[in-house]
Amino acid sequence: MSRRLILGITGASGVVYGIRALELLRGTGIETHLVLTRSAALTIGYETERRIDEVKALADHVHPLADVGASIASGSFRTAGMLVAPCSMRTLAAIATGNTDNLLTRAADVVLKERRRLVLLVRETPLHLGHLRNMTAVTEMGAIVAPPVPAFYAKPGSLEEMVDHTIGRVLDLFDIDTGTVTRWREDEHR
Repeated sequence: MSRRLILGITGASGVVYGIRALELLRGTGIETHLVLTRSAALTIGYETERRIDEVKALADHVHPLADVGASIASGSFRTAGMLVAPCSMRTLAAIATGNTDNLLTRAADVVLKERRRLVLLVRETPLHLGHLRNMTAVTEMGAIVAPPVPAFYAKPGSLEEMVDHTIGRVLDLFDIDTGTVTRWREDEHR
């Protein structure tokens, strides 16, 4: 497996998921390639105390959204896949319809065509039929739709623990163990 992972952060609420994924991937030997949408930059300002340059500094490589000629836009650039956390409904719709008008959606399209893992942490509620159809479409194309649903069996004591568990489970899909997941019936004897 390639030791590279593409991470997209969109403007949906929940940018903490993408930021935390970058933090947890540091020191794992995984080379991270970050793409932020313009809306992500706004949401980071609304939802966190972080500056954009601080978030970018967490990644090994940052690619401009308009750079559709970047390495991650090519199937010959080998990766383990891509995580979009959070994934807005706009980005989901673009991926579902093959709209590759920016680097984030182009990279997702490449991941799908190369039959690599694409995980979308979709963030919206409630959902209308268009959202559900787009989720079905990307699933049929090979993506994994993984809404950030908390696991209460882990008995989280804080929002941070809930975020860590969710991101740990999502990174499990890439065979990356960050040590943040309370595993059902495995950890109860510790």
